[in-house]
Amino acid sequence: MDCIKIGKLIASLRKEKKMTQKDLANKLGVLNKTVSKWECGMGCPDLSYWSDLSSILGVDIVQMMEGEITSNKIDSGNINKIHFYVCSDCGNILLSTGSASIFCCGRKLEYLTPAITPEEFDITEVEMDADYYITFNHMMEKEHYISFVAYMKNDKVLLNRLYPEQSPCFRIPLNRGHGGKLYLYCIKHGLKISSDIF
Repeated sequence: MDCIKIGKLIASLRKEKKMTQKDLANKLGVLNKTVSKWECGMGCPDLSYWSDLSSILGVDIVQMMEGEITSNKIDSGNINKIHFYVCSDCGNILLSTGSASIFCCGRKLEYLTPAITPEEFDITEVEMDADYYITFNHMMEKEHYISFVAYMKNDKVLLNRLYPEQSPCFRIPLNRGHGGKLYLYCIKHGLKISSDIF
């Protein structure tokens, strides 16, 4: 560990949060001289303080220990670069439109890579009122079901959460022309994609 790099990082993050050394010290339950010592590079925080430092300063603990924060490239705004993440512990669904470090339940999540296999779902759509009523053929039991479907077209994403023992169907607003993508996430078989639909 490079105490000088870590100290400079702690100081800059503290200033970003508009905190004094005393403010940070009070939140950690240490003396403000201790924070000053860290920021001057005359020592690193004890292992027991890293978790609290990380949450108070709002930074990944690993990057803090390395003494530098690596930023992602600026998001180009291209919705086609969307990534879906699902936490295997709690089932949380997260998405990003660019590269990101996503954590849930204390674990780093990897984005799901979609497989192109729309035929197995037998997707049908019916125009009903001002919506498409979409149905598909898939089990919806507690051990094997579609957790979510996401419809993406142009600059919009519509995410529908589904539950076990629910009917395998959902609605999306009526829109003209083809070119949308439909993502389906099965808890057993992962993410599937069907391109160029309604």
